[in-house]
Amino acid sequence: MIDEAIAWVVSIAFAIIVSYFGEAGVGVYLVVYFLIEWFYPVLFEVLRHGQTPGKGVMGLRVVCDDATPIGWNDSLVRNLLRVVDFLPVGYLAGLVSVVTSRRFQRLGDLAAGTLVVHADRVDGPAGEERAAAREEWAEADRRLGAAPLPIPLVVEERRGIVGFAERQPDLSAERILELAELLEPLSGARGEEGRQRVIRIANGIAGGE
Repeated sequence: MIDEAIAWVVSIAFAIIVSYFGEAGVGVYLVVYFLIEWFYPVLFEVLRHGQTPGKGVMGLRVVCDDATPIGWNDSLVRNLLRVVDFLPVGYLAGLVSVVTSRRFQRLGDLAAGTLVVHADRVDGPAGEERAAAREEWAEADRRLGAAPLPIPLVVEERRGIVGFAERQPDLSAERILELAELLEPLSGARGEEGRQRVIRIANGIAGGE
């Protein structure tokens, strides 16, 4: 509802502006309305780590069902299929899909292979500090580069590796190394070198390598 309200306010504001330009303004408004209606969630989900403003307020995030970040194609599919979820009326098809699917996915999520999950809130000073810490970790991890999986892994195993990389800011240094060393059969190293190798593998999974 928050996202719909934001889109509605923007549409109304733009309609008032273009109302001074006659029929040409109407044409421009229809184009902009179409873009807002269909691409507002896509832009935010891809560029803001799976969160539209509304999902951010509600502490929700969209991710791929293997826990990797949502991409352009994924977001386009799940949002373009909102019209199917709406059928026959009042999002009934989407509601039936949510209550009957194992992971509570609407039809758009099933088609795109995406999930809506709970995410940490980033409101307030504490949230901002946490978000800054996460960004520092993410930047440091990105500088390590990416590496392919040395062996094939199932979805749950890949999800666990990506989850380990994402949870580092919440863990002590000792706990991080302890968990990384559990993955020694995969990384082939222990200590900090083992952690870095696991992070490179996680980067490779997240990047689709």
